[in-house]
Amino acid sequence: MQSVRLGRIPWPTLFGYRTNMKRGTARAIDRSVVLLATLCLAGHSYHVPSARFWSSVLQNRSYLLLALLVVVAVFGALTPFESWRARSLSKRNVIMRRRILVTFGRILEIGNKIDPPLETGDLALHVWQRRRSLCHPVSGKLRRLSTYRMAAAPANRSFSPRKGVGAVGLCWEKDHEYTFDATEIAGKLITERDFIQHMVDRGAESVMNLTWQDFNRVKHRTALFAVPIRNGRNKFAGCLSVDASRGYQTLNQPALIEEMTKLGLDIASDDFECT
Repeated sequence: MQSVRLGRIPWPTLFGYRTNMKRGTARAIDRSVVLLATLCLAGHSYHVPSARFWSSVLQNRSYLLLALLVVVAVFGALTPFESWRARSLSKRNVIMRRRILVTFGRILEIGNKIDPPLETGDLALHVWQRRRSLCHPVSGKLRRLSTYRMAAAPANRSFSPRKGVGAVGLCWEKDHEYTFDATEIAGKLITERDFIQHMVDRGAESVMNLTWQDFNRVKHRTALFAVPIRNGRNKFAGCLSVDASRGYQTLNQPALIEEMTKLGLDIASDDFECT
């Protein structure tokens, strides 16, 4: 096995052909091979479709049954395609993680200009992917894949928004960069009554289409930035977000959006596999 380069990311080759097969696809191939071989063995044992059929197939080819048994054993125990895929991902994973950390370092440099300085671990970078679910089988929801912040164990509050909800959901709905300064409303909307009245007066988008419960969970993050990640068909596939407890005016500059956009292109080319 060797690697070739597509842009700056090494893509593995199999039998000399470049492939970006997903790990789930590799696992499905292994299981399909085991299933087909097992069905053939079962068909032979129970004479399905008929004993005559198997007699004609195995005529002077008795080794075929042994070959099927070997296939079941090899693909069932060793899962060669999935194992190959896991090995091929290791180098790409190192490269992508390094790229994410370099970008996060540049974002931290921008955040260092906030006065007074943010606490260690305040500024955070999140990677979101659009995923379909039972409750949202068509449009799907955004699922947080990873978080990067200067903390030993980043703690995130549960949040998986649908289209149009929250900064990342509005980034999805508008399909372009979205920024939001929640400093004013976070300090003003203390009760649910205040929250509802504010929505009536200024519209639901003034609170990012959040419910009172969701708003209460996330209102401590007042500086919000989101940039879309698009797939090969230029369709929204997920997004990157940066948030902090304060410092919107300092963070809100082209350099931040540029860094997030470049990283989003790299993540899209890697199909979210190494984030």
